Amino acid sequence: MVETKSSEVFSPEEKKAMRARAKELKLAADKGNDAAANDEAVAKLPDDERELAERIRAMVVAAAPQLDPKTYYGFPAWARDGKVVCFFKPKSKFKVRYSTFEFDTAASLDDGAVWATAFAVHNEMTEDDLAMLAALVTKAAG
Repeated sequence: MVETKSSEVFSPEEKKAMRARAKELKLAADKGNDAAANDEAVAKLPDDERELAERIRAMVVAAAPQLDPKTYYGFPAWARDGKVVCFFKPKSKFKVRYSTFEFDTAASLDDGAVWATAFAVHNEMTEDDLAMLAALVTKAAG
């Protein structure tokens, strides 16, 4: 068996996300901190991603105002009873081609044997695109 160092297993971006998650867990006791962390996560994004994140946030708040804003691995996220339901993952976080809007396991989206849990999102989303996501957020929020 060949042993590898943990530094060879995780990329710098993954390590940064894990550190962010550890910090989030420490701050989780205070919902005021969660909302501020969500705002800060959006504010730190590059202009194009910040615009997209703000559209996503407005859609989530309108579709499911009962969800609490927080962060999840440094991403803007929304939770029910402390469990993440959905989150926005900016493309710059892992240097990939597109951002995503995703649903976590607390989302109530089960529909048959197969259902979508992540969607590639772009600044060119239409109102119809946002409405489709909003319907899913409403369902996921339970």
